[in-house]
Amino acid sequence: MRPALLNPLFQDITVLKGIGPKTAPLVSKVAGPRIVDLLWTLPQNIVDRTYRPRIADAEDGRLATISVHVDSHHEPPRGKSLVPWKVLCSDDTGYLTLIFFRPRADFLHRSLPTGQTRLVSGTVEYYGSERQMAHPDYIISPDEFSTLPLIEPVYPLTAGLAGKTIRRAVEQAVDRTPDVPEWLAEDVLQKERWPDWKAALIAAHQPSSKLDLSADSTARRRLAYDEILAHQLALALIRARRASRPGRILKGDGQLTAAVREALPFRLTAGQEEALHDITTDMAAPSRMVRLVQGDVGSGKTVVALLALLTAVEAGAQAALMAPTEILARQHFDEIAPLCDRLNIACVLITGRDKGQERQAKRDGVRKGYVQVVVGTHALFSDDVAFADLGLVVVDEQHRFGVAQRLELQDKGQQADVLVMTATPIPRTLALTTYGDMDISQIREKPPGRKPVATKAIPAQRLDAVIEAVGRTIAKGEQVYWVCPLVSPSETMDMVSAEDRAATLKARFGDAVGLVHGQMKGPQKDAVVSSFYRGDIQVLVATTVIEVGVNTPNATVIVIEHAERFGLAQLHQLRGRVGRGDKPASCILLYHAGESGLGPTAKARLNALRETEDGFVIAEEDLALRGPGDSLGTAQSGFPQFRMADIGSQGSLLQMASDDARRTVMTDPELKTERGEALRILLYLFSRDDAVKLLRAG
Repeated sequence: MRPALLNPLFQDITVLKGIGPKTAPLVSKVAGPRIVDLLWTLPQNIVDRTYRPRIADAEDGRLATISVHVDSHHEPPRGKSLVPWKVLCSDDTGYLTLIFFRPRADFLHRSLPTGQTRLVSGTVEYYGSERQMAHPDYIISPDEFSTLPLIEPVYPLTAGLAGKTIRRAVEQAVDRTPDVPEWLAEDVLQKERWPDWKAALIAAHQPSSKLDLSADSTARRRLAYDEILAHQLALALIRARRASRPGRILKGDGQLTAAVREALPFRLTAGQEEALHDITTDMAAPSRMVRLVQGDVGSGKTVVALLALLTAVEAGAQAALMAPTEILARQHFDEIAPLCDRLNIACVLITGRDKGQERQAKRDGVRKGYVQVVVGTHALFSDDVAFADLGLVVVDEQHRFGVAQRLELQDKGQQADVLVMTATPIPRTLALTTYGDMDISQIREKPPGRKPVATKAIPAQRLDAVIEAVGRTIAKGEQVYWVCPLVSPSETMDMVSAEDRAATLKARFGDAVGLVHGQMKGPQKDAVVSSFYRGDIQVLVATTVIEVGVNTPNATVIVIEHAERFGLAQLHQLRGRVGRGDKPASCILLYHAGESGLGPTAKARLNALRETEDGFVIAEEDLALRGPGDSLGTAQSGFPQFRMADIGSQGSLLQMASDDARRTVMTDPELKTERGEALRILLYLFSRDDAVKLLRAG
């Protein structure tokens, strides 16, 4: 049960004054539906009304608070609604005209009585020699000065939502905030000199200058740390819970893996051997394995996955490999199935496209245990696919999985081990936030013989020269990828689409050009990609559907059009589609610069790509350039969305919180000490209820 003292924060925002049925959806859109969501919605800016000049000294275009004498009202003629109502005001230095369009006469006469002194606050604008202020934000009498907010927080808005409405809603939310016991360790509080949580919250919502809006301000660092700590503690509890639950020992005799090693035309790299040692050690342990293997493009993760699968088979269990797309699943199957056949191991491919008797036969084989290795898409984990004895699940290229999904995968078998593979190098900070419940192995070097890819940035004005270069590549019997950001032309985005570019290239190269994109049906996509793989098509125009996994050793050139629109990590992934054979390879970044040229971020991105092929270096640079929300592409559902913390600039807090969480779980695994009880409140406050349930489950 959530602690009672937090209940006021988890009420619907409609209990607040001024938030009715019409306003609630608007506030919910920018903040969220609960009162606690308003607390996490911090000001983006401030309105500073501390500038108090005399009329003659007021700067043009600047927000000013001025004491004026109301001299006279000048109403517009009847029927002339476009003519403004003017109020002439003055002080001993000059005149100021207040402008109002379509005002209520009684309101203006009451607010600005002739002959009286008033304080007006708004933007002063010069029209020739006349100073004006249109619709002042505040009009008050001198004795009401204490009610004027000299510094006003500015919150995010949406169409139809007034700044005053969201500001008052947040004020009420902060007023409802209870006093809570301190959950931070005493040494952290002393070292950082942080206020308590409620004081930090009040300070963050009442900034006194723009410095208080910075992620480095004392209040915001404290709040960010609380949010990160809640997340890290939840992951640490999940990890501890998994370690305490019995797994199964999967220890092979080495016969199958030795046979595969002998059949390989190369030796494993030191990085591959190290990752494999981590995996087999985990599998042989009595606790469950949940391990992430990060390998840069072309580092040889598939071989490591195959040897792990065969280790599970040697131990008498079934093993499954899941890929995010049908193209990639089929490619894995095509690589793995021949080796399995040589070893007399039954291997099947399961996708959502299976139909009729074939579909049933595959599922029966898996359910009865005749099939030992299963390769597939998400269809593997649908309810109608049951395993006789699933011991290992390998998930390839799937950073969209969150913690809950990883736990679900394990439950598909009897204490199954889980291995997650990704070719997307993940910055250390994001790995901590996303995979904090997992053990991590990295494969940093590439297999011997893998050649570097020459990378060039070329302006779009040289498109004809690039097309000629493509023609020369085809003439040599080699193949080309051409990547575009859009499938079809867009009225709102000025970018070349894959369909348009395919049409242009077909006019030049005819049937040598193929097109593949995400809107095509599975069979269509597979047919085009297979044709390219076989060499029937020399130029494959595509969207980012080919970003991961597609392996065509004869492809030596990739052209990425509108390269300035792609993220750095994504460009690196796309570049990894070439250079997989023994021939020199090139990546052409075709950029479209505006009249003012490339922006600084786009320029830095393209320069970084030219300077290094180390995906881990690129990932860190991408995080610095784009921030955590986009560093792996938008809408990556497996990645946590922080409301107050900025992992890009507050990475040091993440390491602190990670260390604190692990230390806490070791010394107080049930969170029963005085600080432990306070930490439970923290978990509930940030909706990490699942972690608290794990404590109750024992």
